[in-house]
Amino acid sequence: MTTVFIISAPSGSGKSTLVSRLVQRDQRLRFSVSYTTRKPRGREKPGENYIYISRPEFEARIDAGEFLEYAEVFGNYYGTSRKIYEQSRQEGMDLVLDIDVQGARQLKDKLPEAVSIFVLAPSRDILEQRLRTRSEDAEEVIQRRLRDAAEEIRNYKQYDYVLVNYRVDESVDTLVSIIRAERVRRIRMEDQIRPILASFEQKPPSLF
Repeated sequence: MTTVFIISAPSGSGKSTLVSRLVQRDQRLRFSVSYTTRKPRGREKPGENYIYISRPEFEARIDAGEFLEYAEVFGNYYGTSRKIYEQSRQEGMDLVLDIDVQGARQLKDKLPEAVSIFVLAPSRDILEQRLRTRSEDAEEVIQRRLRDAAEEIRNYKQYDYVLVNYRVDESVDTLVSIIRAERVRRIRMEDQIRPILASFEQKPPSLF
């Protein structure tokens, strides 16, 4: 059974670093590379951070029903391909999605069993510092991201877990613990439990 893990966070909260470290730690996890219509930023690599396509191509894929979820953020589309989900199911892999609040809401509607995790910076000041340190955005973009962060954070109650990212190593450890715990939830263990129960039904109890 494939479990989908949704990880959302305001820009600058350290989500990308956490997801990258998480996937390195757990060989059963596959990262779903999102499609987007925006241009690459900084050291981003096509096919690794995002799959970059044109707006007309993205809209054609919407019309063809190719996205499990999609949203328009800051004037650009972002979306998750259905194919990566189906492929993960066939191969028995769990899937990690790095998506925003809009996409998370859509996905939870379609896959209520998906596990959602919201990542926060410890404070507004620290978030602003992280945005400035990465030196990717103009001042007006930074201010817009901070305003949008306040709106996104108000949606934290929609998520199953909330993680405050004080230190990367500890945060990755927490994510690993969440994933391990979710994998042994009863609803995800049914396929393993049934044959165990059946094995007890096959033999009568011993009299000695």
